Amino acid sequence: MALKKDSLDAFKESHDVAVIDTAKKMRVGFIGCGWIAGAHLESFVKQPDVEIVAGCDLVPGKAAKFFEEHNVEGVKTDYKDHLDMLADKSLQLDAVTICTYNRQHANCAIDALNAGLHVLLEKPMCVTLEEAVEILRAEKKNNKVLSIGFQPRMDPNMKKIKEIVESGVLGKIYYIQTGGGRRRGIPTPFGTTFIEDETAGIGALGDIGCYSLDMVLNAIGNPKPLTVSGYKSAFFGTRPDYYPNHPEYAEKFGVDDFAAAFVRLEGDIILDFRISWAMNMDTSGDTLILGTEGGLRIPSTECWNGSTGGPMKIYHQVANSQVETVIPEIQNNVSNFDMKIRTFLDACKNGTPAPVPASQILYNQAILDGIVKSSELNREIEIEIPEI
Repeated sequence: MALKKDSLDAFKESHDVAVIDTAKKMRVGFIGCGWIAGAHLESFVKQPDVEIVAGCDLVPGKAAKFFEEHNVEGVKTDYKDHLDMLADKSLQLDAVTICTYNRQHANCAIDALNAGLHVLLEKPMCVTLEEAVEILRAEKKNNKVLSIGFQPRMDPNMKKIKEIVESGVLGKIYYIQTGGGRRRGIPTPFGTTFIEDETAGIGALGDIGCYSLDMVLNAIGNPKPLTVSGYKSAFFGTRPDYYPNHPEYAEKFGVDDFAAAFVRLEGDIILDFRISWAMNMDTSGDTLILGTEGGLRIPSTECWNGSTGGPMKIYHQVANSQVETVIPEIQNNVSNFDMKIRTFLDACKNGTPAPVPASQILYNQAILDGIVKSSELNREIEIEIPEI
């Protein structure tokens, strides 16, 4: 007997589009108007419940030019810095998005939270563990939404990794290998902001290393890091011949272009990590999550892009046979970046938790900071996280 159409529809996934309340518009300001701010602006202007009302940058005239180039009108930009903008009560700001270079993340986020605003903070959260702790203290004090810009969390394949781990099919997780990076990919097309110590503070670690760490840490429930033995180097970034058109960049390079670490996590889990902006290899390896009942292989990508490099595979045993189960890639028809913006706005408007809580990214930042400190001391160190 053929099923009626209504019966067949019961098996279909729901694709209802969420209704956005446009009666209350979120008034948003931009802190920092560089390259990544362009991606933020493109997503924010798509949202029907947002008004971009202000923007600032430390470079005089840069904010005005930024909004003009993106054809966004009516934005007030005559501010000397972010404090000047935050002090302008006529703006009636609800939230800010922080798109500055790394070393400005902490003070801009703390100042915005203390001004009573919700904050979307680009990754990495900051440069040091000490800065991260102060950011979380400001969040706790002011009870505002603080979400960190990890759009890969919105990717359905990333969500599938977490679902697989939480299903128990892998058993107890005891070892993880993760990382990735680029063969030649030091980000200098937009100048030297990414590579100078006074602006970036950390290099490949903060740019893409934080993503690969979050992929696995979030999947296994964000266990606390206990110790780290870290290494970082800059063999490529400091070579004038790396930049045929700008050999002077080599003298400005003051961060890492490669890093690796051996991290012990709570729950007797070992994390083997490596990340690269430049190396003589096509990949530093797939991500592996090993458990007592199964192992998950997550194919690497040519240039770490926040998703998987192909179908994942679970290695396990069924009826005394060694078998592999292929997890097909999920096609994603929604922009992860747009979802980062939308989920942040929904949390602000609905009073719900941040989509990417800073309390979780704190451990990510602790590992990055630990790698830097361990490398400089040339020994393993304990990670000590102060009370928030």
